[in-house]
Amino acid sequence: MSFTCGIVGLPNVGKSTIFNALTSAKAAAENFPFCTIEPNTGAVPIRDLRLDKLCEINKSVKTIATQVTFVDIAGLIKGASQGEGLGNQFLGHIRSVDALAHVVRCFEDENVVHVSGTVDPVRDIEIIETELMLSDVESLSKQITKLEKASKTGEKDAVANLECIKALEKHLNEGKPARLFTIREGLTEAQTSFDQLLTAKPTMYVANVDENELSIPADPNGPRAVDKVAKYAKDNNTNMVVISGKVEAELADLSAEDRKLYLEELKMDLAGLDRMALAGHELLGLVTYFTSGPKETRAWTIKRGTKAPQAAGVIHSDFEKGFIRAEVISYEDYVSAGSEVKVKERGKLRVEGKEYTVQDGDVVHFRFNV
Repeated sequence: MSFTCGIVGLPNVGKSTIFNALTSAKAAAENFPFCTIEPNTGAVPIRDLRLDKLCEINKSVKTIATQVTFVDIAGLIKGASQGEGLGNQFLGHIRSVDALAHVVRCFEDENVVHVSGTVDPVRDIEIIETELMLSDVESLSKQITKLEKASKTGEKDAVANLECIKALEKHLNEGKPARLFTIREGLTEAQTSFDQLLTAKPTMYVANVDENELSIPADPNGPRAVDKVAKYAKDNNTNMVVISGKVEAELADLSAEDRKLYLEELKMDLAGLDRMALAGHELLGLVTYFTSGPKETRAWTIKRGTKAPQAAGVIHSDFEKGFIRAEVISYEDYVSAGSEVKVKERGKLRVEGKEYTVQDGDVVHFRFNV
Protein backbone atom coordinates (compact mmCIF):
# COMPACT_ATOMS: atom_id res chain seq x y z
CA MET A 1 0.00 0.00 0.00
CA SER A 2 1.31 3.45 -0.88
CA PHE A 3 -0.27 6.87 -0.54
CA THR A 4 -0.45 10.01 -2.63
CA CYS A 5 0.55 13.34 -1.16
CA GLY A 6 -0.37 16.56 -2.95
CA ILE A 7 2.13 19.40 -2.60
CA VAL A 8 0.20 22.68 -2.39
CA GLY A 9 0.94 26.30 -1.56
CA LEU A 10 1.03 29.80 -3.00
CA PRO A 11 3.10 30.40 -6.17
CA ASN A 12 6.86 30.82 -5.61
CA VAL A 13 7.05 29.18 -2.18
CA GLY A 14 9.38 26.44 -3.45
CA LYS A 15 6.89 23.65 -4.21
CA SER A 16 8.34 22.63 -7.56
CA THR A 17 11.93 23.01 -6.34
CA ILE A 18 11.15 20.65 -3.46
CA PHE A 19 9.26 18.28 -5.77
CA ASN A 20 12.21 18.16 -8.19
CA ALA A 21 14.57 17.35 -5.34
CA LEU A 22 12.28 14.75 -3.80
CA THR A 23 11.69 12.85 -7.01
CA SER A 24 14.86 13.82 -8.91
CA ALA A 25 12.41 14.94 -11.59
CA LYS A 26 12.81 18.07 -13.63
CA ALA A 27 9.51 19.88 -13.16
CA ALA A 28 9.84 23.52 -14.15
CA ALA A 29 10.75 25.74 -11.21
CA GLU A 30 10.60 29.25 -12.62
CA ASN A 31 10.35 32.54 -10.79
CA PHE A 32 6.82 33.43 -11.80
CA PRO A 33 3.30 32.34 -10.78
CA PHE A 34 1.52 29.40 -12.42
CA CYS A 35 4.67 27.81 -13.76
CA THR A 36 3.14 24.45 -12.80
CA ILE A 37 -0.15 23.93 -14.64
CA GLU A 38 -0.68 20.19 -15.02
CA PRO A 39 0.29 18.35 -11.83
CA ASN A 40 3.67 16.61 -11.97
CA THR A 41 3.70 13.18 -10.34
CA GLY A 42 6.61 11.17 -8.96
CA ALA A 43 6.67 7.92 -6.98
CA VAL A 44 9.67 7.67 -4.68
CA PRO A 45 10.86 5.11 -2.12
CA ILE A 46 10.59 6.00 1.56
CA ARG A 47 13.94 5.82 3.30
CA ASP A 48 13.53 3.87 6.53
CA LEU A 49 16.69 3.35 8.57
CA ARG A 50 15.15 0.18 10.07
CA LEU A 51 14.99 -1.36 6.59
CA ASP A 52 18.70 -0.72 6.07
CA LYS A 53 19.56 -2.28 9.43
CA LEU A 54 17.55 -5.46 8.79
CA CYS A 55 19.15 -5.76 5.36
CA GLU A 56 22.58 -5.46 6.97
CA ILE A 57 21.79 -8.14 9.60
CA ASN A 58 20.48 -10.65 7.06
CA LYS A 59 22.90 -9.69 4.28
CA SER A 60 19.90 -9.42 1.96
CA VAL A 61 20.53 -9.43 -1.79
CA LYS A 62 17.63 -7.00 -2.38
CA THR A 63 16.06 -4.18 -0.38
CA ILE A 64 12.60 -2.92 -1.30
CA ALA A 65 11.18 0.17 0.36
CA THR A 66 7.56 1.23 0.46
CA GLN A 67 6.64 4.21 -1.74
CA VAL A 68 4.92 7.56 -1.60
CA THR A 69 3.62 9.33 -4.69
CA PHE A 70 4.07 13.10 -4.61
CA VAL A 71 1.84 15.28 -6.79
CA ASP A 72 3.04 18.84 -7.44
CA ILE A 73 -0.15 20.90 -7.75
CA ALA A 74 -0.16 24.39 -9.28
CA GLY A 75 0.13 27.34 -6.88
CA LEU A 76 -3.20 28.54 -5.53
CA ILE A 77 -3.96 32.24 -5.12
CA LYS A 78 -6.60 34.34 -3.41
CA GLY A 79 -9.85 33.96 -5.34
CA ALA A 80 -9.05 30.43 -6.57
CA SER A 81 -12.43 29.14 -5.37
CA GLN A 82 -14.06 31.68 -7.71
CA GLY A 83 -11.87 30.74 -10.66
CA GLU A 84 -8.99 33.19 -10.13
CA GLY A 85 -5.59 32.04 -11.37
CA LEU A 86 -6.12 28.46 -12.51
CA GLY A 87 -9.23 28.17 -10.33
CA ASN A 88 -11.12 24.91 -10.18
CA GLN A 89 -8.66 23.22 -12.52
CA PHE A 90 -6.31 22.43 -9.64
CA LEU A 91 -8.91 22.32 -6.86
CA GLY A 92 -10.01 19.17 -8.66
CA HIS A 93 -6.45 17.81 -8.55
CA ILE A 94 -6.48 18.16 -4.76
CA ARG A 95 -9.54 15.91 -4.47
CA SER A 96 -7.61 12.96 -5.89
CA VAL A 97 -4.84 12.78 -3.26
CA ASP A 98 -4.82 11.12 0.18
CA ALA A 99 -3.07 13.92 2.07
CA LEU A 100 -1.68 17.40 1.57
CA ALA A 101 1.79 18.79 2.18
CA HIS A 102 1.22 22.55 2.42
CA VAL A 103 4.53 24.24 1.59
CA VAL A 104 4.98 27.60 3.29
CA ARG A 105 7.73 30.05 2.44
CA CYS A 106 9.85 30.95 5.48
CA PHE A 107 12.92 32.33 3.71
CA GLU A 108 13.82 35.81 2.48
CA ASP A 109 15.22 36.15 -1.04
CA GLU A 110 14.97 39.39 -3.01
CA ASN A 111 15.56 37.40 -6.21
CA VAL A 112 12.41 35.30 -5.74
CA VAL A 113 9.16 37.22 -6.10
CA HIS A 114 6.51 36.71 -3.41
CA VAL A 115 2.97 37.08 -4.77
CA SER A 116 1.96 39.13 -1.71
CA GLY A 117 5.13 41.20 -1.58
CA THR A 118 6.33 40.05 1.85
CA VAL A 119 7.07 36.80 3.67
CA ASP A 120 4.27 36.08 6.16
CA PRO A 121 3.69 32.33 6.54
CA VAL A 122 0.51 32.49 8.64
CA ARG A 123 -1.13 34.89 6.17
CA ASP A 124 -0.09 32.57 3.33
CA ILE A 125 -1.53 29.50 5.08
CA GLU A 126 -4.80 31.31 5.74
CA ILE A 127 -5.13 32.37 2.08
CA ILE A 128 -4.94 28.74 0.95
CA GLU A 129 -7.15 27.46 3.79
CA THR A 130 -9.77 30.12 3.05
CA GLU A 131 -9.94 29.25 -0.65
CA LEU A 132 -10.35 25.55 0.14
CA MET A 133 -13.02 26.31 2.76
CA LEU A 134 -14.96 28.51 0.32
CA SER A 135 -14.94 25.69 -2.20
CA ASP A 136 -16.15 23.30 0.50
CA VAL A 137 -18.97 25.64 1.60
CA GLU A 138 -20.17 25.84 -1.99
CA SER A 139 -20.14 22.05 -2.19
CA LEU A 140 -22.08 21.69 1.08
CA SER A 141 -24.71 24.26 0.10
CA LYS A 142 -25.72 22.02 -2.81
CA GLN A 143 -25.99 19.04 -0.46
CA ILE A 144 -28.07 21.06 2.02
CA THR A 145 -30.57 22.01 -0.71
CA LYS A 146 -30.93 18.35 -1.63
CA LEU A 147 -31.40 17.21 1.98
CA GLU A 148 -33.88 19.97 2.78
CA LYS A 149 -36.22 18.53 0.16
CA ALA A 150 -35.83 15.00 1.58
CA SER A 151 -36.28 16.15 5.20
CA LYS A 152 -39.68 17.71 4.41
CA THR A 153 -41.04 14.17 4.13
CA GLY A 154 -40.07 13.65 7.76
CA GLU A 155 -37.48 11.03 6.90
CA LYS A 156 -35.50 10.60 10.11
CA ASP A 157 -32.10 9.97 8.49
CA ALA A 158 -32.47 12.96 6.17
CA VAL A 159 -33.24 15.28 9.11
CA ALA A 160 -30.24 14.03 11.12
CA ASN A 161 -27.88 14.28 8.13
CA LEU A 162 -29.17 17.77 7.33
CA GLU A 163 -28.56 18.99 10.88
CA CYS A 164 -25.04 17.56 10.79
CA ILE A 165 -24.13 19.11 7.43
CA LYS A 166 -25.52 22.49 8.51
CA ALA A 167 -23.33 22.29 11.62
CA LEU A 168 -20.37 21.45 9.39
CA GLU A 169 -21.17 24.42 7.14
CA LYS A 170 -21.26 26.70 10.22
CA HIS A 171 -17.92 25.23 11.33
CA LEU A 172 -16.36 26.09 7.94
CA ASN A 173 -17.86 29.58 7.93
CA GLU A 174 -16.13 30.18 11.27
CA GLY A 175 -12.81 29.64 9.50
CA LYS A 176 -12.16 26.10 10.73
CA PRO A 177 -11.14 23.31 8.32
CA ALA A 178 -13.39 20.25 8.02
CA ARG A 179 -10.67 17.96 9.40
CA LEU A 180 -11.29 19.51 12.84
CA PHE A 181 -14.98 18.52 12.71
CA THR A 182 -16.28 15.14 13.92
CA ILE A 183 -19.17 13.41 12.15
CA ARG A 184 -21.48 11.44 14.45
CA GLU A 185 -21.49 7.70 13.72
CA GLY A 186 -24.30 6.36 11.55
CA LEU A 187 -24.77 9.49 9.45
CA THR A 188 -23.74 7.91 6.16
CA GLU A 189 -24.76 10.75 3.85
CA ALA A 190 -23.07 13.37 6.03
CA GLN A 191 -19.91 11.24 6.16
CA THR A 192 -19.89 10.88 2.36
CA SER A 193 -20.20 14.66 1.96
CA PHE A 194 -17.44 15.18 4.53
CA ASP A 195 -15.05 12.78 2.78
CA GLN A 196 -15.35 14.79 -0.46
CA LEU A 197 -14.31 18.09 1.14
CA LEU A 198 -10.92 19.60 0.37
CA THR A 199 -10.30 20.71 3.97
CA ALA A 200 -11.08 17.21 5.23
CA LYS A 201 -7.77 16.05 3.73
CA PRO A 202 -5.15 15.30 6.40
CA THR A 203 -2.68 18.17 6.10
CA MET A 204 0.88 18.78 7.25
CA TYR A 205 2.79 22.02 6.92
CA VAL A 206 6.19 22.05 5.24
CA ALA A 207 8.21 25.09 6.30
CA ASN A 208 10.68 25.91 3.51
CA VAL A 209 13.56 27.65 5.29
CA ASP A 210 16.97 29.03 4.43
CA GLU A 211 19.70 26.42 4.82
CA ASN A 212 21.25 28.16 7.84
CA GLU A 213 18.01 27.70 9.80
CA LEU A 214 17.80 23.93 9.35
CA SER A 215 19.85 23.19 12.47
CA ILE A 216 17.78 25.52 14.71
CA PRO A 217 14.69 23.74 16.13
CA ALA A 218 11.36 25.46 15.48
CA ASP A 219 9.87 27.06 18.60
CA PRO A 220 6.08 27.71 18.68
CA ASN A 221 6.78 30.68 20.97
CA GLY A 222 9.61 32.11 18.88
CA PRO A 223 9.67 35.17 16.58
CA ARG A 224 10.93 33.61 13.33
CA ALA A 225 8.74 32.78 10.34
CA VAL A 226 9.30 29.04 10.89
CA ASP A 227 8.31 29.44 14.55
CA LYS A 228 4.98 30.94 13.50
CA VAL A 229 4.30 27.91 11.29
CA ALA A 230 5.15 25.66 14.25
CA LYS A 231 2.60 27.48 16.40
CA TYR A 232 -0.06 27.31 13.69
CA ALA A 233 0.52 23.56 13.26
CA LYS A 234 0.37 23.01 17.02
CA ASP A 235 -2.86 25.03 17.35
CA ASN A 236 -4.40 22.98 14.52
CA ASN A 237 -3.20 19.66 15.92
CA THR A 238 -1.18 18.61 12.88
CA ASN A 239 2.39 17.86 11.82
CA MET A 240 5.04 20.24 10.60
CA VAL A 241 8.24 19.37 8.74
CA VAL A 242 11.10 21.85 8.35
CA ILE A 243 12.88 21.54 5.03
CA SER A 244 15.23 23.58 2.86
CA GLY A 245 14.43 23.39 -0.83
CA LYS A 246 17.95 24.57 -1.61
CA VAL A 247 19.55 21.80 0.47
CA GLU A 248 17.24 19.14 -0.98
CA ALA A 249 18.17 20.27 -4.50
CA GLU A 250 21.85 19.88 -3.62
CA LEU A 251 21.27 16.44 -2.05
CA ALA A 252 19.44 15.23 -5.17
CA ASP A 253 22.57 15.72 -7.28
CA LEU A 254 24.91 13.81 -4.95
CA SER A 255 26.01 10.19 -4.95
CA ALA A 256 24.72 7.99 -2.11
CA GLU A 257 28.01 8.27 -0.21
CA ASP A 258 28.34 12.05 -0.64
CA ARG A 259 24.67 12.43 0.31
CA LYS A 260 25.32 10.55 3.55
CA LEU A 261 28.34 12.74 4.35
CA TYR A 262 26.40 15.93 3.61
CA LEU A 263 23.54 14.85 5.90
CA GLU A 264 26.07 14.09 8.66
CA GLU A 265 27.56 17.55 8.16
CA LEU A 266 24.07 19.03 8.57
CA LYS A 267 23.55 16.79 11.65
CA MET A 268 20.50 15.20 9.99
CA ASP A 269 19.69 11.47 9.94
CA LEU A 270 17.12 11.79 7.18
CA ALA A 271 16.64 14.08 4.19
CA GLY A 272 13.52 16.16 3.68
CA LEU A 273 11.78 13.51 1.56
CA ASP A 274 12.10 10.91 4.27
CA ARG A 275 10.84 13.21 7.00
CA MET A 276 7.91 14.33 4.83
CA ALA A 277 7.04 10.72 4.00
CA LEU A 278 7.20 9.62 7.64
CA ALA A 279 5.08 12.60 8.69
CA GLY A 280 2.60 11.64 5.95
CA HIS A 281 2.46 8.10 7.31
CA GLU A 282 1.68 9.38 10.77
CA LEU A 283 -0.90 11.78 9.36
CA LEU A 284 -2.79 8.97 7.62
CA GLY A 285 -2.47 6.50 10.47
CA LEU A 286 -0.15 4.17 8.53
CA VAL A 287 2.43 1.79 9.98
CA THR A 288 5.22 -0.29 8.46
CA TYR A 289 6.06 -3.92 9.00
CA PHE A 290 8.95 -5.87 7.49
CA THR A 291 9.75 -9.21 5.92
CA SER A 292 13.45 -10.02 5.95
CA GLY A 293 15.80 -12.80 4.88
CA PRO A 294 18.92 -13.47 2.79
CA LYS A 295 17.07 -12.98 -0.51
CA GLU A 296 15.14 -9.83 0.31
CA THR A 297 14.29 -7.31 3.02
CA ARG A 298 11.09 -5.44 2.31
CA ALA A 299 8.89 -2.80 3.95
CA TRP A 300 5.09 -3.06 3.79
CA THR A 301 2.68 -0.26 4.62
CA ILE A 302 -0.69 -0.91 6.26
CA LYS A 303 -3.35 1.06 8.13
CA ARG A 304 -2.81 1.23 11.88
CA GLY A 305 -5.04 -1.39 13.53
CA THR A 306 -4.78 -3.94 10.69
CA LYS A 307 -5.12 -7.57 11.78
CA ALA A 308 -2.53 -10.18 10.78
CA PRO A 309 -4.52 -11.87 7.97
CA GLN A 310 -5.25 -8.53 6.26
CA ALA A 311 -1.61 -7.47 6.68
CA ALA A 312 -0.60 -10.74 5.01
CA GLY A 313 -3.03 -9.95 2.19
CA VAL A 314 -0.98 -6.88 1.31
CA ILE A 315 1.77 -9.28 0.19
CA HIS A 316 -0.60 -11.61 -1.70
CA SER A 317 -4.31 -12.36 -1.50
CA ASP A 318 -3.50 -16.08 -1.02
CA PHE A 319 -1.68 -15.22 2.22
CA GLU A 320 -4.88 -13.78 3.63
CA LYS A 321 -7.17 -16.54 2.34
CA GLY A 322 -5.01 -19.36 3.68
CA PHE A 323 -3.69 -17.59 6.78
CA ILE A 324 -2.58 -19.98 9.53
CA ARG A 325 -0.40 -17.88 11.82
CA ALA A 326 2.13 -15.06 11.96
CA GLU A 327 5.60 -15.48 13.43
CA VAL A 328 6.46 -12.05 14.81
CA ILE A 329 9.63 -10.41 16.10
CA SER A 330 9.72 -6.77 17.17
CA TYR A 331 12.31 -4.67 15.36
CA GLU A 332 14.02 -3.80 18.65
CA ASP A 333 14.35 -7.47 19.64
CA TYR A 334 15.66 -8.38 16.16
CA VAL A 335 18.38 -5.71 16.24
CA SER A 336 19.28 -6.42 19.87
CA ALA A 337 19.75 -10.14 19.17
CA GLY A 338 21.55 -9.59 15.88
CA SER A 339 19.99 -12.55 14.06
CA GLU A 340 16.76 -14.54 13.85
CA VAL A 341 18.48 -17.58 15.36
CA LYS A 342 19.48 -15.63 18.47
CA VAL A 343 15.98 -14.11 18.67
CA LYS A 344 14.56 -17.64 18.91
CA GLU A 345 17.18 -18.63 21.47
CA ARG A 346 16.07 -15.70 23.64
CA GLY A 347 12.43 -16.70 23.28
CA LYS A 348 11.51 -13.40 21.61
CA LEU A 349 9.75 -14.85 18.55
CA ARG A 350 5.98 -14.78 19.09
CA VAL A 351 3.36 -16.89 17.32
CA GLU A 352 0.23 -14.80 16.69
CA GLY A 353 -3.19 -15.71 15.32
CA LYS A 354 -5.96 -14.07 13.31
CA GLU A 355 -6.81 -11.48 15.97
CA TYR A 356 -3.29 -10.09 16.28
CA THR A 357 -2.93 -6.43 15.32
CA VAL A 358 0.32 -5.90 13.42
CA GLN A 359 2.47 -3.20 15.02
CA ASP A 360 4.81 -0.66 13.47
CA GLY A 361 8.26 -2.23 13.17
CA ASP A 362 7.15 -5.87 13.41
CA VAL A 363 9.29 -8.31 11.43
CA VAL A 364 6.84 -10.98 10.28
CA HIS A 365 6.87 -14.38 8.63
CA PHE A 366 3.40 -15.53 7.60
CA ARG A 367 2.41 -19.20 7.51
CA PHE A 368 -0.44 -20.00 5.15
CA ASN A 369 -2.07 -22.86 3.28
CA VAL A 370 -3.96 -22.67 -0.03
